[in-house]
Amino acid sequence: MAVVEVPTRARAWALACAVFVVAAVAQRLYWIAGGRWGYTACDRTDLVDPAGGCGADQVVALPFWSGWGAVGVGVALALVLVCTVRFRGRWATAGSWAAAALLLVVAFPLHLVFEVPAALAGRPSDWRDLGARLVLVVGGVLFAGLANASGPRRGPAAVGYRPVPRWTRRWAYVAVTLPVVGWAVPHGLWVLGVPVGISARELDDIEQNLSTATGLAITLVPPLAGLLVLGLVQRWGQEFPLWVPGLRGRQVPRRLAVIPAGVVALTLVTYGVLSVAVLVGHLLAGDTRWSDVSDGWAVTATLLVFLGWGVSLAVTTTGYALTTSADTAMTGLQDRSTHEPH
Repeated sequence: MAVVEVPTRARAWALACAVFVVAAVAQRLYWIAGGRWGYTACDRTDLVDPAGGCGADQVVALPFWSGWGAVGVGVALALVLVCTVRFRGRWATAGSWAAAALLLVVAFPLHLVFEVPAALAGRPSDWRDLGARLVLVVGGVLFAGLANASGPRRGPAAVGYRPVPRWTRRWAYVAVTLPVVGWAVPHGLWVLGVPVGISARELDDIEQNLSTATGLAITLVPPLAGLLVLGLVQRWGQEFPLWVPGLRGRQVPRRLAVIPAGVVALTLVTYGVLSVAVLVGHLLAGDTRWSDVSDGWAVTATLLVFLGWGVSLAVTTTGYALTTSADTAMTGLQDRSTHEPH
């Protein structure tokens, strides 16, 4: 693999990635040295103090992945960055894409979708955890930008509206319906005090721990966000509507639609697969009984809803990407010209 000059468009992305990696490693070394600013222990202690990191200042020994393990990941990211900068090629670019996917999966943006609205509604939230997740999302976006900028140049994007295939439209409707039927309906009933698919004890916990505003925020945000999937199969997902000032009628950048949708799909599928795996592990180990699953069938079904939601969104995103690619548009033009009479 030959050493080549870094494309101008990739230098800014590389610099931003370097700043992210250095800052992340420096923070972990600061924690290893005894500092606790920005550190949270809410996932490992029973203290109910999200604003203070649940007793983070009292933690003496860091978990491996919060300390040296994270430093090791930072070193690996630095190596990926160096390879991408010094060596142009398929494997170097693939390394940056893999780094972006890793950071976005670890950030688990789906958690932000629920926790941020709940925090805005007044629920005590762990700002340190939310901030760390947002930083990881930024890092994933930076490495994705570097991979895109350092890869081979692509031809110009196709211009104009192109209807998506029927199968893409059907999967989009599935992606819109699942969060409504599988999430909003049961959670709305729980907020209203109706124990559908959960035990009376779990319903009491919900009523005690969630205010009405927080419950509504958690219930409504996923289906409202799911409506954005329609943009992948409608004209306004390819051309800005006439009511958008300054952008009316212009082409929607493909990356503006494909990257966020792809990240959310990856997160949903990852969460669904891991959650189902954890549930199966607890059943095999005897920690969870089948009667518990039966009594709380709505909670178990939610795991499958996330998995199905992620798969349907991924298929819809793939259909949108194929439809809006310049190569697909050119192939369509060639096919039409071939069948036209001369």
